[in-house]
Amino acid sequence: MKSRARRKIVIKVTFLLPVVFTATLVRAEPFLPKEDGQVLETLRSTAFDPDEHEIRALRARLTSEPTNLTLACDFARRCIERSRTQADPRYLGRAQSALVPWWDLPAPPVEALVLRATIKQSQHDFTNALADLNLASRLTPRNAQVWLTRSTVLTVLGDYAGARKACLPLAQLAPGPIALTAVASVTSLNGEAERSCALLQRTLEGNNLANGDEKIWALTVLAEALERLGRFPEAEADFKKALALGQRDPYLLGAYADLLLDQGRAQEAAELLKNENRADGLLLRLALAESAICPKPAACDAHMAVLKARFEAGHLRGDFVHQREEARFELHLLNESSEALLLAQANWQVQHEPADLRILMESALAARDPGAAQPALEFIRTNRLEDVQLAKLAQQLKDK
Repeated sequence: MKSRARRKIVIKVTFLLPVVFTATLVRAEPFLPKEDGQVLETLRSTAFDPDEHEIRALRARLTSEPTNLTLACDFARRCIERSRTQADPRYLGRAQSALVPWWDLPAPPVEALVLRATIKQSQHDFTNALADLNLASRLTPRNAQVWLTRSTVLTVLGDYAGARKACLPLAQLAPGPIALTAVASVTSLNGEAERSCALLQRTLEGNNLANGDEKIWALTVLAEALERLGRFPEAEADFKKALALGQRDPYLLGAYADLLLDQGRAQEAAELLKNENRADGLLLRLALAESAICPKPAACDAHMAVLKARFEAGHLRGDFVHQREEARFELHLLNESSEALLLAQANWQVQHEPADLRILMESALAARDPGAAQPALEFIRTNRLEDVQLAKLAQQLKDK
């Protein structure tokens, strides 16, 4: 079982939610480039991609044997993995289609059950994802993937006590960097940030045999925790260590870009993301970086037009899983504070990550409605969340 499949699945899914990119342009006003040579999007070639060829081979076999559970689950896993590394949500749809014979069963085989839970939480269907994981934990209590995914979902929901409890079996089932990073990713948000950073640093120093995926995960969790503590140079160093491992990780790119944006280093953020037009979360950050550069690059208007079209297309489909990203778009790129606040409040009903708290607090400040941020302030207090950016926003709200 590859470690990437055990990683922070829900946190990373801000970049992997189902969006049909071509369809998103249908209802938007057309954008006309100002220059013939202006690049609107860089397409990723798969002509010589061995992973893509393997997936196609599996798909061909599955067409002939659609009820072959082992084959279907293998194909679904590969597609889920591909959706993460390439930030291409189409692969999630392919994964779900492979599981159609078992998708609606109340108690499918456990392999399909865990994959169904993974796809559901990618769709922000956390309630049903947890129901599947609860059943899977009873059927296979020694399945490390089940407990890690459960911990991840509960962390996103802000249920840190439940997330910690879900991490306990991992000490036996996935000892070493996987279990330790899972624990630290929860405790760093729950009043033990300094201790969690020390744990992660020891974990990285004492696990030279950890594979690249495990190192990237641990370094990313550590960098984010250090950033929340205001230890920015150390955070950047760990982000760079993770990037230097050379494996494509959209979540890592987005997290590092956010650090650069917060430090006013828009040009560096734009350079980091210059070819990242496919995933909404990365395209949003690219547009934010471009909007902060003076003079603003011509591509910024194109990227904003694409984002607007994608959000509008999502509304038409009844897809509202990108509310955090859309709130950032409305607030920081369109200066629509009231609309941003409505989106941030709706998003808060679904998930409670630090980024969700931040956009709610920022929108409340911009809309001159400090009372709207009260749920975030209470969450910070109750869970002892340490975050220098959130602390600044909390003080600003208090002063209003």
